[in-house]
Amino acid sequence: IDIGSNAVRLLLSNVYDDNGSTHFKKAELIRIPIRLGEDSFLHGKISGEKEDKLVTAMKAFKNLIDIYEAIDYRACATSAMRDADNRWDVIERVRKEAGIKIEIIDGKTEADIIYSNHIEEHLDKSHSYLYIDIGGGSTEITLFSKNKAVVSQSFNIGTIRMLHDQIDKEYWNYFKNWIREITKGYKPLIAIGSGGNINKLFRMSGRKVNKPVPTSKLKSLYELIESYTYEERIRVLGLNPDRADVIIPASKILLSVLKNAEIEKVLVPQIGLSDGIVHQLYDKYKERKVAEKV
Repeated sequence: IDIGSNAVRLLLSNVYDDNGSTHFKKAELIRIPIRLGEDSFLHGKISGEKEDKLVTAMKAFKNLIDIYEAIDYRACATSAMRDADNRWDVIERVRKEAGIKIEIIDGKTEADIIYSNHIEEHLDKSHSYLYIDIGGGSTEITLFSKNKAVVSQSFNIGTIRMLHDQIDKEYWNYFKNWIREITKGYKPLIAIGSGGNINKLFRMSGRKVNKPVPTSKLKSLYELIESYTYEERIRVLGLNPDRADVIIPASKILLSVLKNAEIEKVLVPQIGLSDGIVHQLYDKYKERKVAEKV
C-alpha cells in the first residue's frame, strides 16, 4: 500500500519463480485520489473529511488483502503524512478501525524502496542513468553509474505542493543547481522516470513499451496539455479529474530535471513505490523460507 500525497494505491501481485528467475505479475491495482497533501501542505494537518476517506479506503484494502489471501503486506505513507501534525492520531485510527498498520517513511527510505525494483539490472552498464520519481509531495532523484547508485536525494518538490505554490524560489533553484552539480562528469545521461504522471505522459506519447521518449516529445506534449483548460483536458484529452491539474506541475518538474541534467531521452518502465514494496516483501519471504530450512 502506497499512501501518497495525491492518491493511495493498493497493489496485489502474484510472484512466480522460474529456474532462478523471478516474475512479478499484477493481480490488482486500485488507486483512490484522496489528496492528503492538500490538507497537510496547506494546513499542516489531515482534515476529518480526508481522514474518514483514508479509513474507509484502508478498510476496503484490508478486505481485498484478506480475500486474495496475501502472504504479507506493507503500508507506507510518504510526504503528506510526514508533514501532518496529527499523523500519529490518523495512523492509530486506521490501525484500530481498518486493521492496517501504517509506516511513515522518510525520503531516503522512499528512494530505497523504489530502487528495490532492481531496474538497474536491465540497463546497459556502459551508460549512466538518472532515476526521477515525481510524487504529490516529493521528488526522489537517484544517479546510477556502472550498475551502482552513486547519489540519491529526496526533495520536498511535488505536484500538489507546486499546484498550491508551496515551493519557494530559493529551494527550486537549489534543486536545479543540485541536479547540475551531481550530473557533471556522467554525460551522456539517460533518464528513468516513474510516478503516476510520468506514466501517463508516457502513454500519451504513444511510445512502445521499453522504448525511450525523447525529451523534445515530452516538451511538445506538455505544451499541448497546457494549451487546454482544466475542463478540456478532461473532456478532450480524456484525463481523470485528479490527473488533469497535477500533470502540469509534474511536467514542469520533469522537464526542469531533464534540462539541467542535459538529458535527451527518458525510459519509463511504469513502476513505482508500490512495486518496490512488493519486491521487498518477496525478498523478506524468501529469506524466511531459507531460515526455516536451516
